[in-house]
Order: sequence, then structure tokens, then C-alpha cells
Amino acid sequence: MHEIFGLDYLAIFFGGLCAGIMNAVAGGGTLVSFPILLWAGRDPILANATNALALWPGSLAGAWGFRREIARLPRLLRFLVPAAMLGGLTGGWLLLATPSKVFSGFVPYLILFATLLLATKSVLARLGGSTSVERTGTHAALLFAGQVVVSVYGGYFGAGMGILMLAVLGLYGVSSFHERNALKNLLSATTNGLAGLFFIANGAIRWDDGLALGVGSVAGGLLGAAVGRRLSSRVLESIAIVVGIIATASLLLRRH
Repeated sequence: MHEIFGLDYLAIFFGGLCAGIMNAVAGGGTLVSFPILLWAGRDPILANATNALALWPGSLAGAWGFRREIARLPRLLRFLVPAAMLGGLTGGWLLLATPSKVFSGFVPYLILFATLLLATKSVLARLGGSTSVERTGTHAALLFAGQVVVSVYGGYFGAGMGILMLAVLGLYGVSSFHERNALKNLLSATTNGLAGLFFIANGAIRWDDGLALGVGSVAGGLLGAAVGRRLSSRVLESIAIVVGIIATASLLLRRH
């Protein structure tokens, strides 16, 4: 796709709009917005960094919406937020340390992995949801390590990070889904925020794309509630899964 009469920016805005709606209702928005940046001919590393920063406000808004639940979990926040910061910075550093050609080779498989995560979201989200785990120091250390690993993945690529967070928190024994979702939004915002600052400091953001994507994402987030009343989260997840499969196949075929 070439930059003709701004059509690529219109497509990127539309990708952000769809991503904002999906993330507000079901998740998986990156499976739409990131491939559109690639199909617009953007460098994959710059596209990934720009996508992470542009969608960050949505995670922050989600965290604010769950502020009451977050306020009830001060002990978890004391070690989960530092874990998310460490992981986000590490993942961002790994992304920029990866040669663009090498990352291009990873991209179809990263998208496929995120698509599979979304397809199995209901199973992963229930992990630990019906059990109670004794929160010993060992469990806390394991949760810290698990959060670091998930945030490294999030800082490096990001799609499906929230689903992994829900699973890790469930395995630890955070049985309330609302509390898990609240933590997921805050930790996603922390991970993407720190990775985004790292990308900015290293000049890895395409600000024109980021503006189009960000405005679309905010608009989509605002529309999410209205759309959610008309379409079930399962329908939106199915759309994201189909897009992920198409994107994976398209990128693999492009290499041959």
C-alpha cells in the first residue's frame, strides 16, 4: 500500500478504531492494527513499537476504570508493578536489538501465537479461577518471575499479553475475575508505557502513524461499550482470530 492521497493513514486509523473496539470488549486488537501497519509497507520493528505506544492509552484508561479493584490489592502491586516495569524495558530493548530482517522472520509466528492465545482465551482465563492458592513467599516469587516473563513478551511484541497475564494471575490464586482484569489493565499499561518510553528515547516511533493509530484507538475505545451491546465478545474475538490467521498466511506467502 502506497501513500496515495493519505489512504494508508485512513487504513491505519481504521485499524486503530477496530483495535480500540476489540480491546475494550474482547481483546486481540493488535491482531488487526499491527498487520495493517505491515501491509502499509512499514518497517516491522518501527510498526511494532509505534503500535505498542499508540494503543497504550487504552490500557491506561482501562486501569483507571478498575481503580477500585486495584486499590484493594496493594500487596500484589508492590511486586507486580516493578516486575512489569523490568519486563517491559527488557522486552523493548530486545526488540530494538533484533535486526529488522530477523524480526520480520519472527512476525508471522508471533501473530500465529497471539491468535492461538486468543482462540484459547476462555480456557486460559479460567486457570486457577476456581481454586485458592496459599500465597506464600515462594508463590509470590513465582508470580514475580511469571510477570517478568509475560512483560518481556509484551515489551517485545505485545499481542496476547493480557491473556497471558490473566492466566498467570489465575494460577497464583487471584480468584476474582474483576481483580485479575484490573491488574491486567494496570500491568499492561505499565509494560507498554515503559517499553514506549524506551522506543521514544531510541527514535523508534513513526509519529504520523502513531497519531492516526492512536486517534483511532481512542475513538474505538469510546465506541467499545456501544458496540459491545450489539455484538458479543465472542463475535469480536472470532473476527480477530480470522484476521490473525489471514495475516499469518499472507506474511508467510509474501516470503515465498
